[in-house]
Amino acid sequence: MKLYYMPGACSIGIHVLLEEIGKPYDLQKIDGAKQEQYGPDFVKINPKSKVPTLQRDDGSVLTEFPAIAMWLARKNPEKGLLPGDADSEARAIEAMDYAVSTMHMQGFSRMFRPMNYAPTEADHDKVKARGKEIMEKGLELMNKALEGKEYLTGSFSIADAALFYVEFWASGRMKMPLPKNCAAHYERMKNRPAVKRVLEQEGLTAAA
Repeated sequence: MKLYYMPGACSIGIHVLLEEIGKPYDLQKIDGAKQEQYGPDFVKINPKSKVPTLQRDDGSVLTEFPAIAMWLARKNPEKGLLPGDADSEARAIEAMDYAVSTMHMQGFSRMFRPMNYAPTEADHDKVKARGKEIMEKGLELMNKALEGKEYLTGSFSIADAALFYVEFWASGRMKMPLPKNCAAHYERMKNRPAVKRVLEQEGLTAAA
């Protein structure tokens, strides 16, 4: 397999899952500063021009964080990346989807790229503020979901990989305070050997 990634992007969550699984894979860095995601070579692989992008052993390509995470979990059931019962599995997917589709795509998207929501620069601060509100609400909801637990469904799952990357953005990049349970979860994640390897491989140890 080959993971196409940008250092510190949402692809870091898939990178963590690959390290947790422990099977051979290759890494291909995409330089966002050079807009390599829009270059012809990468567009041939993923016309969406997005990471994470996973090229599988047979050459086929998977895109979108939830799809890649689910496939990795299903293909490696012995790693326990999805809970075994239907209710807990649904909760893991619920949390992962919320982290990706709401906290990331609605919250951080506004904070990082306000120009996509308001062409007038004078409105950008309002867009960023709304994004921060969405993100803060998301962290509070995840904080409640973690009450009394080390991980979102009790044991480590694909949902925790998704929550980790938004915690990484919030704490490591935006210097937003994490609520108590999220802060503990973030520290717990950073102490996992797989996460330590990922941060080192992506050159993000200091930023973490």
